[in-house]
Amino acid sequence: MSILNIEIKAHCDQPDRIRKILNRHNADFKGTDHQVDTYFEVPEGRLKLRQGTIENNLIFYTRDNQSGPKASNINLVPAEHPQKLRALLDNALGTKVVVDKQREIYFIDNVKFHIDQVKELGSFIEIEAIDEDGTIGEEKLREQCQQYLELFEITDEQLIAHSYSDMLLEN
Repeated sequence: MSILNIEIKAHCDQPDRIRKILNRHNADFKGTDHQVDTYFEVPEGRLKLRQGTIENNLIFYTRDNQSGPKASNINLVPAEHPQKLRALLDNALGTKVVVDKQREIYFIDNVKFHIDQVKELGSFIEIEAIDEDGTIGEEKLREQCQQYLELFEITDEQLIAHSYSDMLLEN
């Protein structure tokens, strides 16, 4: 099953201010996850294995590189044996890049927020408006992203078009 996700990624030089805003809006804090995302060589899209203390998933997605709200079509499967799966995928496909980060995870309804500290890259905020079953629609998801862009006062200059993996490959 494919999940529609509209997301925004931006530089975040004031993570404490974002935390305070989330707390004022009664965001549900799920915890801080140390995540290692291993991206594998695939002919199109992105295939990554997320190994974390909260989330462990094999994720395939397609998304255009653009700043501001962007749509992703995501296929996600829980990874019960992530170490074995990582070795298998590395042998079969080859590893492209590894992203290591500390991620604070919050939710308000169907919108997920990440405050990320990414090794070698710095601090970021991500906003993901998620439609898991096709009942919300892309227009509403985009409205939700815009609402939180304005709430957090994220400027166009802070927006990032590329994924962390692309940014690391460019370094």
